[in-house]
Amino acid sequence: MKETYQKWYSPTLGRDIELLVYGDWGYPILLFPTSLGNFYQNRDMGLTESARWFVETGKVKLYCVDSIDKESWYGKHLSPAVRAHNYALYDRFLSNELVPAIQSECNVERIGVAGCSFGGYHALNFGFKHPDKVAYLFSMSGAFDVRSFVGGHADDNVYFNNPVEFMQNEQGWRYNHMKVVLGTSEWDICLKDNLQMAEILKSKGIAHWLDVRGWQMHDWPLWCEMFPDYISKMGL
Repeated sequence: MKETYQKWYSPTLGRDIELLVYGDWGYPILLFPTSLGNFYQNRDMGLTESARWFVETGKVKLYCVDSIDKESWYGKHLSPAVRAHNYALYDRFLSNELVPAIQSECNVERIGVAGCSFGGYHALNFGFKHPDKVAYLFSMSGAFDVRSFVGGHADDNVYFNNPVEFMQNEQGWRYNHMKVVLGTSEWDICLKDNLQMAEILKSKGIAHWLDVRGWQMHDWPLWCEMFPDYISKMGL
């Protein structure tokens, strides 16, 4: 499986962001790491390998991007306002720099986004904030409420990056084109988070698949089972 290393300087962030890209062509899926993870985590934990057949046959092209969790939600050395501000910059980097480049490179109107655990948050938050740029959203064992990272602090950067809040005030028709999967399991520590998000989507009339699997833990074996299954249902 062809792997390409890329380093992207982001004017928005004022720093380099690293990526691993898998495949030469295919429908693009932007893949986020878990909490405090880096751009090679999904490779090291076997998630990209689980999608090998789809990459090698040109069905999909995977873009594994770095996070800035240490400077945003997990940056305990920073004030809540700065954490939220930094994450808003990360979202701006994705929406204004990286994703348009992927759209152009792959000649698609919209991309896919995916991630496990906190990567599921990144994917879902981006997809729901930017439905014009996303057609497929695969969140595997995600948790979606960032209020726990900021205590009682409240501002627009928190609200507009907290999907359990802003989605309650969105118009469901904006997401009619999107294929949304909320993957979880009976023993998943994020089961309740996914049930809550499914209820929010249901209340807005947003079609989605709440995939609750059997007695498996919140861990990579579950996600490596889910990811190729979800890709297989894209109809590529």
